[in-house]
Amino acid sequence: MKADLVYVDEFAAGIRWDAKYATWDNFTGKPVDGYQANRIVGTRALCAALERAQGKAEPRGFGLLLWDGYRPQRAVDNFLRWSELPEDGRTKPRHYPNIERSDMFTRGYVATRSGHSRGSTVDLTLYHLDTGELARMGGDHDLMDSISHHGAAGITEVEARNRETLASVMEAAGFERYAFEWWHYTLRDEPYPNTYFDCPIA
Repeated sequence: MKADLVYVDEFAAGIRWDAKYATWDNFTGKPVDGYQANRIVGTRALCAALERAQGKAEPRGFGLLLWDGYRPQRAVDNFLRWSELPEDGRTKPRHYPNIERSDMFTRGYVATRSGHSRGSTVDLTLYHLDTGELARMGGDHDLMDSISHHGAAGITEVEARNRETLASVMEAAGFERYAFEWWHYTLRDEPYPNTYFDCPIA
């Protein structure tokens, strides 16, 4: 990997992860090109900011669980090829129940040039430190639907409060939220704003 792209677990101790695109548990229904290991990668600046966010979440009784960080460009290209395949219905009910595959790009849920490929964007959620259970957020990772938008109607008071807690700790640590996905945050002062890396996560 590039020198400034590192494994988050080696630079931000105590943060949990489940790299969804290295598994069969994602909207494509199988591991994605470029994800050869179930690890989360990011820039050193990202890791430092995640440590700050974790420090702000812990007094509130929460820890951080990461689903994705750095995303090789070849993975984004994989998403594009997948979107052109015939619909098989395997992941549609869970991940994009109300849109078509090709709509993911025009609706802003998947990008042809992803901020993840710059190394300073993460997908994440909160979990309860006392039980280890994920906080209720009113929709899972990569649910491409309006209910995943910040400020969405149709979620409970607890779910809305948990989303706002996540936003609060992330923004206080130097991140910006993405309006369409409650789990998606980008480092405000990312070190490589115009660079899209393609080295695999191995």
